[in-house]
Amino acid sequence: MSDPWLALESGADPAERLAGLRRAYESYLTAGRVERPVRSVVADSWRRSARAHVSPDGTAGVELDDDALGAYRESHPLARVMPLVRELTGAYAMDGEHLVAVCDTHGRLLWVEGPPSTREKASGMNFVPGARWAEAAAGTNAPGTAITVDRPVQVFAAEHFRRPVQAWTCAAAPIHDPRTGRVLGAVDITGGDRLAHPHSLAFVSAVARAAEAQLALLAPPPGTGRAQLSALGRDEALLAAEGRTVRLSRRHSEILVVLARRPEGVGGEELLVELYEDETVTPVTLRAELSRLRRLLGPELLSSRPYRLARPLDTDFDTVARRLAAGAVTGAMSAYAGPLLPASQSPAVARLRRRLEDQLRAALIARGDPGLLADWAYAPWGEDDLDVWRALAGALPAQQRPSALARVRELDAWQGP
Repeated sequence: MSDPWLALESGADPAERLAGLRRAYESYLTAGRVERPVRSVVADSWRRSARAHVSPDGTAGVELDDDALGAYRESHPLARVMPLVRELTGAYAMDGEHLVAVCDTHGRLLWVEGPPSTREKASGMNFVPGARWAEAAAGTNAPGTAITVDRPVQVFAAEHFRRPVQAWTCAAAPIHDPRTGRVLGAVDITGGDRLAHPHSLAFVSAVARAAEAQLALLAPPPGTGRAQLSALGRDEALLAAEGRTVRLSRRHSEILVVLARRPEGVGGEELLVELYEDETVTPVTLRAELSRLRRLLGPELLSSRPYRLARPLDTDFDTVARRLAAGAVTGAMSAYAGPLLPASQSPAVARLRRRLEDQLRAALIARGDPGLLADWAYAPWGEDDLDVWRALAGALPAQQRPSALARVRELDAWQGP
């Protein structure tokens, strides 16, 4: 197949492909062996689903009830583009008896819209607002897998990891924050076998790009806001200032993280200690890095003697810390895109990263909310977090507990006494 993200190439026989997929699926479940005609993107997803102990016969859990769902989606960034999504997809969904769904970055469905008869059928597999369809929780599916791989993707019939979903075909594309590049969620089209066509993937990808363009138009005009640094969940931070967004090198990212935490400024020798794990690095090296950073950013942002930021800088990690301090755990978790500069070995960055993680984990465990705990446990940075998995297993309803308990036993055995 020329495009691995498409479920069926043009002219392929859906019935023939479906028969082959069903045989391959049962072979994988019984022998752990992936056979043709399974695409590599699906095979990788099946393996991730199995590692996450997703039950092949289970259904998605509903984590947000009506009250919590209403409040959450009203404040979600994608609420601003829902009128556009409806305008672009409404006729397509109604004419084809498809569903249009929009989920958040954790795979929770915020909106599921389409013909009432199709919504009723989909409710049997809990494809409803408030349900979590993240790949690690619900297995291979278009919205969950699109978020995981950060690519538009189709999932056809028996390519789904869970049997109750295999009567459906879906296509989804991630939607990004145009300023930071962060995945905000995904838009999905779900229906019958007719969706296994290149047009559906192209269509849903175009809807996602239109939503991103709309978000960019709705952003504050250039020069009206403070400079913003996004450093969570990425090794190279993004700086948005004066109407432009700059991807920083890893060292420049570390420098701005340290200076953002020290508005009063830092002397050269102290900054050297804060930044470099290697004590043999000389002040000349640091001055050269700062000189390159000043040329990149301009003197209006970076000053010297002492080294400091010349104007306020909003950061995503400070947003998380402020919300935690105010007791807004849900808001803190929604702003947490991952560990701070996860590959950084800078002593100052490592301390801040560890402190923020510890504070957020402690708040999540104390709150005991299964949805928030699952947001952490099913994220890449939380998949080996035994304490959070234990808390999640204790907080989940009995019928949703087995997969979490299985993960607890696995981590217990791996980490030892």
